[in-house]
Amino acid sequence: MRLAKRMQREEVAPGTAICREGEPGDRFYVVFAGMLSVSNSAMGTRDLIRPGDYFGEVALAMDVPRTATVSAITPAVVASCDRETFDEFLRPLFADD
Repeated sequence: MRLAKRMQREEVAPGTAICREGEPGDRFYVVFAGMLSVSNSAMGTRDLIRPGDYFGEVALAMDVPRTATVSAITPAVVASCDRETFDEFLRPLFADD
């Protein structure tokens, strides 16, 4: 419940890039509605993201620039949190044990 209160909801229009490869990563995202594409310069379109999926964890967990561009294919709704919230609530889920 505390995590949900710290997440920011956003409606995204088709064709909008939510994050771009090579940029600093500062937010973690969860998809609530819509379809998004994942692409990078080396491999082109790599994947589709659907409701229930998430993205942005690599840049935050590994402290590296964004590894891919994520763009809305259809109208989409995402929720995101900042690095501080990710570190507090989510980083342990992505840690190597």
